[in-house]
Amino acid sequence: MGGVLGRLLHEFAVTIVAAVLVSGFVSLTLTPMLCSRMLRPVHARSHGRLYAASERLFQGMLRAYETSLKRVVLTHRFATMVVFGLLLMATGYFFVTMPKGFIPSEDTGMIFGFTQAAQDISFDSMMQHQKAAADIIKQDPSVEAFMSSIGASGPNATGNTGRVIIRLKPRAQRPSADEVIQGLRPKLATIPGINTFLQNLPMIRIGGRLTQSLYQYTLQGANTDELYHWAPLLEAELRALPVFQDVTSDLQITNPQITVEIDRDKASALGVTADQIESALYNAYGSRQVSTMYRPTNQYWVIMELEPRYQSDPAALAMLYIRSTSGRLVPLNAVATLTRTVGPLTVAHLGQLPAVTISFNLASGVSLSDAVAKVDKAGRGLGLPATLSGSFQGTAQAFQASLQGLWLLLLLAILVIYIVLGILYESFVHPITILSGLPSAALGALLTLWIFHVELNIYGFVGILMLLGIVKKNAIMMIDFALEAQRKEGKPAFEAISEGCLVRFRPIMMTTMAAFMGTLPIALGLGAGADSRRPLGLAVVGGLVVSQLVTLYITPVIYLYLESFQERLAQWRRVRRPALASEP
Repeated sequence: MGGVLGRLLHEFAVTIVAAVLVSGFVSLTLTPMLCSRMLRPVHARSHGRLYAASERLFQGMLRAYETSLKRVVLTHRFATMVVFGLLLMATGYFFVTMPKGFIPSEDTGMIFGFTQAAQDISFDSMMQHQKAAADIIKQDPSVEAFMSSIGASGPNATGNTGRVIIRLKPRAQRPSADEVIQGLRPKLATIPGINTFLQNLPMIRIGGRLTQSLYQYTLQGANTDELYHWAPLLEAELRALPVFQDVTSDLQITNPQITVEIDRDKASALGVTADQIESALYNAYGSRQVSTMYRPTNQYWVIMELEPRYQSDPAALAMLYIRSTSGRLVPLNAVATLTRTVGPLTVAHLGQLPAVTISFNLASGVSLSDAVAKVDKAGRGLGLPATLSGSFQGTAQAFQASLQGLWLLLLLAILVIYIVLGILYESFVHPITILSGLPSAALGALLTLWIFHVELNIYGFVGILMLLGIVKKNAIMMIDFALEAQRKEGKPAFEAISEGCLVRFRPIMMTTMAAFMGTLPIALGLGAGADSRRPLGLAVVGGLVVSQLVTLYITPVIYLYLESFQERLAQWRRVRRPALASEP
């Protein structure tokens, strides 16, 4: 598969293929040799009390399974098929309604944050507001260290924004990073004049710009007046929805500014040029380096500027004097008109068109699929004009593309399994019997994720793909035995499948329990970074539990129905063949 999804699943696919090839080679070579050297005759073995107790438990399970299979399930086949149909519908329902995500949040012990103040804030005022936010962060007991900075550099394009990078204490000494963010959010909201946006950055960041919040939706259009009218309306609509947090945008077009319009006739009469006016303004408010002081271990730039009390007062601009070519000092307001207006701090673009990016975080317990649907619904509810186009960026955009890719991947996997089984069994029917347990495995996985309030993300989907191989193995054990009993010993289908279920009950339970116990630690969420891997473990554990029951009970019934269908089809062909031969 191409794209981001293909790259994320590439290592998984290579690992599984290599493991299967190696294990297949070992099972055909090393395992038979070890059996010939290490296995002893049954009468020569001696077992302890634990083995005897476990064997009694297994024999009790086997007798209970035999009774329920023959007296209940195989006797009431139609009712069993009705249950199977209900399971199919439940699987489809959960696949459609299950909350879906992309890459789960992982606690790395780091939190990244943006601060944003008013567009007309000065550097000194921004510094005071940033210090107030830093003091609150410093007092949190879960914070070990942090770094705070302001200024138009790096990811910050404007001077009214700042950055905060927080390093948390070890995981055992604090709650999760998401809980720390939820605890800091109301405290930081009490600081007037500044907004703080914290986010737990994912391990894999896909595309998009580094914005105040994790997910981005971009509006773009050729008409800036229309774009700047509708973007704030959509932002306000999203901010009113409870599923979103930290809704903000990069639209900053109300920055107070003073326009200096030069009267060139007066300036020429007084001996002042436009270049002299620009140079005077840069000397006063820019960062002109006029000298460098050298010391034995360092050097320092000397920057020309006005006194701070004049820098913060717009009226002081009229008191600025320019030296003319004749040497006289000419006030700025004598050769220019000073007009107070508002203008943009930045004008963002996406491609070649002006754009406004609205960023947002998700409230606790809200899935990305729900958020994407809410954004689309809000845009349709506002009636955005056709001249504006909206699209998700970054992780949200990759999530939308992954939904189609994952379903295609699942269907292709089932199709390939069906073709391979059809070639091995030389039948179009029996692969369907073997694959009949797959819907129940998916249902078990989705139901388990739903019970534990975990969304279906890419790791959970990997767990469902793993179930395809684990679950079909149980049915292969039964069906293979039943087919051999029918072909070689001539047993009827009912007797063959009944015997196959009982004879293969032990290996089915052994392999399923081995897979179950191997995945259980992942489902319990043990170890560092376990939160992101937990959906995979839950999907496999839940799928194994449900599919085990379905494979042991429903698969034999489906086998009998399909065998009956094959017999009727063969009988119809035998009757049809003489009739065709007798036609002139």
